[in-house]
Parts: sequence; C-alpha cells; structure tokens
Amino acid sequence: MESSKATILIVDDAPENIDILRGLLKEDYKIKVAINGKKALKIAQSIPKPDLILLDVMMPEMDGYEVCRRLKSELTTASIPVIFVTAKGETDDETHGFDLGAVDYITKPISPAIVKKRIQIHLALHNEKRLLEVEVQARTRELEESRKEIIACLGKAAEYKDNDTGMHVKRMSHYAKVLGLAYGLSEEEACALQETAPMHDIGKIGLPDHILRKPAKLNEKETKQMQMHPQIGVEILGGQTCLLLNMARSIAISHHEKWDGSGYPYGLKGEEIPLHGRIAAIADVFDALTTKRPYKEAWPLEEALTFLKEQSGKHFDPHLVELFLASLPDILEIKAKYTEVPHAD
Repeated sequence: MESSKATILIVDDAPENIDILRGLLKEDYKIKVAINGKKALKIAQSIPKPDLILLDVMMPEMDGYEVCRRLKSELTTASIPVIFVTAKGETDDETHGFDLGAVDYITKPISPAIVKKRIQIHLALHNEKRLLEVEVQARTRELEESRKEIIACLGKAAEYKDNDTGMHVKRMSHYAKVLGLAYGLSEEEACALQETAPMHDIGKIGLPDHILRKPAKLNEKETKQMQMHPQIGVEILGGQTCLLLNMARSIAISHHEKWDGSGYPYGLKGEEIPLHGRIAAIADVFDALTTKRPYKEAWPLEEALTFLKEQSGKHFDPHLVELFLASLPDILEIKAKYTEVPHAD
C-alpha cells in the first residue's frame, strides 16, 4: 500500500540527478524532491517527515554539508538518516560527511543496486532504533510509575501509624503542590513535591504506637522520642541518588524546623531551611490543625488560619503564609475532596 511506503527526500540542484534517483526508487518508496538546501530543510521539518534523505554536497548558496549540519542541530530533524550522494569522493570528504552525522556516503556515478541496498539497510536500522526508543520510553514510564507508587505507599505506611484513614498525606501533599506552584515552582517540580511530601513523617514508622496514639500531651521523654522521627526518616530513605528520594529526605529532615530557629532537629533559621521543607511544614500543620487526632478535636477553619497568621515569621516562612492564604479557595477544595472516611469497626 502507498501509505505504508517509506518517504525519501532527494536533494540535488541538478534535475537529471533527481530524475535518475526518482526513477530508481519510485516503485518502492514515496519520493519528495528539493533542488536547494533551503527547500530541503523546509520539507524535512514538515509533517509527515521524510524517513531518509539522499543529499547532494555541491549545491549553490547552501551546500549539502551545511544542510546536514542544520538538520542534525534541530531536535525535530536530527534523527532522520542522511546519506550523501555526491561526486566528492575523497576520503576527507567522506570523513567530513560522517562527522556531520550522515549514516552513509555514496559517490557518483551511482550503482543502482548499491543505492537500493544501502537505503534498505539504513531504513531498517532507523525503524529498529525507533521501535527500541518506543520500548525504552514505555519501560521508563512503567518504572517511573512503579517508583511513584512505592513512594506513595511509604507515605501511607507512616500515616497509618497515627491516622487510620491515611487521608492526611493525601491532603497535605496536594496542599504542598498548590503552595509550590503559587511560589513559582515549575509544574514538574511541584508534582515532585506532591509525590514526596507524603514521606515527611516516614520516620514515625520507627516510633512506638503508645506515643503516636497517646490521647494526651506527651511528657518530656516521649517528646524527645517523637522528635527523633526526622532522623529516623532519613535513615529509612537511605542514601539513594534518586531525585524524588533526595527531595523526600530533605522534607523529612526539615519539616519541623521553624523560621525563627526554634524548631528541630537542627534549629535551622529562615532560608537555611530547605524550601520544600518550609512548604511541607505549612501544609502539614494546617491539615493537622483542621483534622481530628487521638489527642485533640479538629480546629475550626478560622482558628487554624489565625494560627498561621500569628506564626508567620515565627514558625512559618511569612511569604509562604501569604501565598497559602491567597490560595485558600484551592486549599479548601482539596480539603473537601479528601475528607476523612473512618474505617468500619
């Protein structure tokens, strides 16, 4: 079928050379032609793109070497195989062509059988490369999704220790993304923040249930144990080089630091505290205040917002508090969407 044929772009300033190649190839391929470099570049960038380009070297205004250089410098055309077809047959000429990214170099006068065979070979290689790239991309996406699912499960594992619905991590991670975008993070970084924020309390896995579920204020010894969970979290997350886990470690160790330096574990102050940790701190505390816990009832919204305002410049980054308050409609929409649904006894 015509639609299944590969498309070959023939570029040559001599019509007789184009006619020879067209006559040789038209039965097996769809043919496009260009009589100069400028037109060749335009055709190469059009949709659908040619599957292979046969390119003369000696052309006026823009020679084939320059055409090839431009093709290979553009992301949209760099992968198209280029075969030089030229009378310039010196070794240095061929070397220069290969250095520019061509896949083959055929000298004139051409041998029809050789031209056909080399085109077949390079189209087959190109198709194989494209299929491999598609497979690699699919496998990469699969691995990425698996990694995200594992990270989400780790976050839920920590949350189930002291909140049996696990909805806290869902809400606070969405709050963190909204606040990150309001701050000016890219969509990609804000999404990464959403994916890693649930691990802020991963260290709680290492704490005993009688502390996490105590329906009263912790005593001094219990408080010290509780304040160990950031370091425990870092130990659990380990020394992985994965971008997401690096961000998760940063959040785990810094989300209890305070803007005025009175937080833990290191007493960091102001912008010494990593940005992702400062964002997670606001998202975490707001949700903790407005949610029922074993040791307290949920605060009314206005009281929680008043607390954020009072703690601006003390517990929290004042600029982030302003952004959070300005984003309140989005925050409340998330809060309503992910309400607590207690498990049946």
